[in-house]
Amino acid sequence: MLHTMMGAAVNLSQPGRYLHWSIFMVSVSNLVLIAVMVVIFGLALLVPFPNRHRTEPDLPAPAPEPPVDPAEGTATMWTARIRRRALRLLPPGKLLPDRQPAYVSSWVYVFGVASLAALALAIVSGAVIALGGVDWWHTNPVGHFFNSLHLWSVELFMAFLVIHLWGKFWMAAWRGRRTATWITGIVAFMASIVECFTGYLSQQNFDSQWISTNGKDAINSVGLGAFFNLMNFGQMLLWHVVLMPIILVAIVGAHILLVRVRGVSHPLPAVPTRGRAARRAARTADAAEWRGPTRRYDIVKEASIAGGVALVLVVLLASLLSSPDEPPVTVATWAKIAPADFVATAASELAGTSETATYGPPYNHQDGKVQRLGWSWQTLAGVRQPIDAAASFVVDPLKTLTPSSPTLRAALDEYVSASRSTQKAWGQSYLNAVSKVRFLNGRPVVPRTNDGPVPTMIASELTLARSGALDADLLAQHPFYGTDFTKPLLFLEDGNYFANKAQADHLTGSQWGVMNETGSYPGQPWLWLYTLWYQIPGFDSSANIDLIAIYLTGLATILLLLVPFIPGLRDIPRWIPVHRLIWRDWHRSAAADSQDLTPSAASAGSGPSAASG
Repeated sequence: MLHTMMGAAVNLSQPGRYLHWSIFMVSVSNLVLIAVMVVIFGLALLVPFPNRHRTEPDLPAPAPEPPVDPAEGTATMWTARIRRRALRLLPPGKLLPDRQPAYVSSWVYVFGVASLAALALAIVSGAVIALGGVDWWHTNPVGHFFNSLHLWSVELFMAFLVIHLWGKFWMAAWRGRRTATWITGIVAFMASIVECFTGYLSQQNFDSQWISTNGKDAINSVGLGAFFNLMNFGQMLLWHVVLMPIILVAIVGAHILLVRVRGVSHPLPAVPTRGRAARRAARTADAAEWRGPTRRYDIVKEASIAGGVALVLVVLLASLLSSPDEPPVTVATWAKIAPADFVATAASELAGTSETATYGPPYNHQDGKVQRLGWSWQTLAGVRQPIDAAASFVVDPLKTLTPSSPTLRAALDEYVSASRSTQKAWGQSYLNAVSKVRFLNGRPVVPRTNDGPVPTMIASELTLARSGALDADLLAQHPFYGTDFTKPLLFLEDGNYFANKAQADHLTGSQWGVMNETGSYPGQPWLWLYTLWYQIPGFDSSANIDLIAIYLTGLATILLLLVPFIPGLRDIPRWIPVHRLIWRDWHRSAAADSQDLTPSAASAGSGPSAASG
């Protein structure tokens, strides 16, 4: 009841608003989300951190490990060796610290634990949705509310994660032998994108239908379409609720352990170091264990507060804004709303001119959608999901009606007994005449032409589709659970009705559609880089655009992973000193302390200024 009352406060299911500048198009909702993220990051840089001046003395040297008594006879055991190594790398004081370096006095440091809190909410809300089954949230208000919780916890998680990544980049957080920490963080970000993407594909609403049919071209272009089928709802759901969460939690866990092992990166110097010897000394200091002033740090309390704040935000957003759920398009609704488009599409399947009929691997041996840059991954992968468009979409479903329709049985017998060239000629003749189709008592009538039994077949196909039986037949061609929507979605994609509806919802590629959601809801702005390549003049008209987008996005991802190793790229945080805002309090205190040092003490390297490198 509370959700119903509050959800009516703001209606985001109404048509969205979009801003267009040059090649960029962004929905107002996504722009608001991005602006909020930038504002939060700015506030994290500028707002003073509480208790930032409260420091404690320098950390003492670590106590030596107790010697192993050879008489015990366990020193060489694998278990003992692993235990000693684990305690050496992660002593309890590192695993659950109660103090941290004094320079950790900025809100920027909070977004790591905030991301974890939002991730935990996403996992819990997703688990509750799973309790009710895949259709629960479509039909039950309580289920829909938990879906809203899931949506906004995911949006919060990705927003915090991106802000966390921004902060770590400007800190140059890969310094001091922390390269593995950076790489696992980037891999966790990539895994999060895949997890979110499979979540969108698992919704079984119009947005997921459109994303799956368009995304399949990119996956097919690299030869993975038969193994990672975006139109197979069951496969995407299992990736989303089983495989990707395991991978994501494992990577995040490894990242956290690396943070605990190596510690947080030391502050960059307020004044850039000059000279080879100074830079070498700075690298040595960055890699060394921190022995300077510290602050009290209650990690459990911080995590609890972050979880509570994230929970309040998610509940408020879910209650006030709900979540989108535009019903999926079915073949039945298509046949009822746009019958002329339906019969023309069915004729194109018989004529062998539809997109699916001419697509190429993994569906057939044509080359209409084969992409290659030097070579074709599609061709190398081969036909793994064979689809005969005429048989799958028209002939085979009509066979279910022949026991009760002698006229249709005769028409099908005539069609099946003809040669393939004759079948295509009949289909093409009907397709040429269908532009003048009219409907008499709901039955399509076209001008007389040499189209053989096709008019009878198409009329029966339209009747079958309007009844909803064609949807069932196309799904029934896949055994067991019937969660593979490849054939009905390919059939829908071959027509114009499906694309026109997506165009009206700003979901097409030219509209940066993969970033968008139906209505005024924010979508997936973290996919902006992948979507960008489709807008660049020259690329946007290329027959290989999906392959280009995959290659360039992959290259950008590799560059992001290898930032610590690329001169120039890794130096950007030094050239653009955003880090001075992050560590401004530390630099002030270090500068004040350095003024109090005697020359002899300064030359001895004591004090926080020297410790910061």
